[in-house]
Amino acid sequence: MITQQQLERLIQALPILSHADASLLREFQQAASFMRIPEGHDVFVEGDRVDSIALLISGVVRVYKIGETGREITLYRFGNGESCILTANAILSQQNFPAVATVEKAAEAVMIPAEAFRNWVRRYDLWREFVFELLSQRLASVMAIVEEVAFRRMDVRLAAFLVERTRTSSQIHITHQEIASELGSSREVISRLLEDFSAQSLLHSTRGTIEVLDPEALQARSSM
Repeated sequence: MITQQQLERLIQALPILSHADASLLREFQQAASFMRIPEGHDVFVEGDRVDSIALLISGVVRVYKIGETGREITLYRFGNGESCILTANAILSQQNFPAVATVEKAAEAVMIPAEAFRNWVRRYDLWREFVFELLSQRLASVMAIVEEVAFRRMDVRLAAFLVERTRTSSQIHITHQEIASELGSSREVISRLLEDFSAQSLLHSTRGTIEVLDPEALQARSSM
């Protein structure tokens, strides 16, 4: 159960609650619990039974898959006011969690028990619409990743990744392995491509830092 003070904070952080009727708000307050989750904590790992779902009010959670070779690929991240579609799907289908969800930035979350979550989907139009909108938004982002992996060359994907990450600063602090995990590649492939970009004077790469030298040319590379 969450306190009235916590509920008032949640109404500000989660827009759906500001439109909920008294019945849903009362059940939400009784069923939900407040949790602080430290950075690096695995919320779920592949194969876990899902007994609750987290609605974030701060922090960031990364959801990713690990292949048989140990390579990772990021499926999506969710943050303030958002939740995880794979968790929602696992609850609704009563299946195990199919990926890994790790707290990337220390988070505060409201935990909703699986049974209450399913019950509200059946009984409250507002909650059902919230869940379906969540599923729709994340499905589009996951489909975009599938399209990239299947149809775009890795050098083009890497260029696009760097362009996106350097929109506010020409430098990003990231390792080759972290980029590989984001893009579903190997560190060796990413290192080779960064060396190629460096040889073309597109960027300068040092340990843990990449500085883009020619953003226009990198942008053009990302559009090939």
